[in-house]
Amino acid sequence: MTTLISLTTSNETWIKATWDDYLQAENDSDDDKSKLYYYQGKLKIQMSPLGNDHASDHSIINYGINLYASLKNIDLNGKDNCTYHKIGSQAAQPDLSYYTGKNVDAIAYGTQVINLDHSPAPSLVIEIANSSLKDDLGMKRLLYENLGVEEYWIVDVQTTKIIAFAIADGGSKRIYQSVVLPSLEINILENALQKTRQENHSKVGVWLLQIFQS
Repeated sequence: MTTLISLTTSNETWIKATWDDYLQAENDSDDDKSKLYYYQGKLKIQMSPLGNDHASDHSIINYGINLYASLKNIDLNGKDNCTYHKIGSQAAQPDLSYYTGKNVDAIAYGTQVINLDHSPAPSLVIEIANSSLKDDLGMKRLLYENLGVEEYWIVDVQTTKIIAFAIADGGSKRIYQSVVLPSLEINILENALQKTRQENHSKVGVWLLQIFQS
């Protein structure tokens, strides 16, 4: 039998589907192998890249953000591949997401799926784009604008660049300094990504520590 999962193998493929279709696909999917999105009556099942490049960039960006927040005394709680729902209309599973400020402790331990009808959206959402850049810039950007996140980053694995947007009033604007992580220059993390192509993460971590403390 043909399944929704078999119909959506491309990282840029969205298919017409109901919310019930989405829930069925979520139930049928292997969390280690796919991520699901739902927006404007369309479903996307993105087969997760399991390669070194995506995983390594995911790791160093998460490390850099946590290090910066700790050193600058910024309240932060991070989520790795967490699921967000607006029941009946929208769903997302970003690579990384973070709560800061007054909402830092908004999500209780034991929560399986974060229901955005009753809980605030994350402050920052990040997608690591190896083969999904076009879609991350397109439909997923619109999805996160609609979900009400404050900031959205796309990490381009191929170019070691970060495309960052501040989101307000249902739209987004390109930024080069984070709003939710005050005074963090995006190009510092881009430089860290570039350094990982030549040095291991520990050495890059030491470099980030020196930069953030200066």
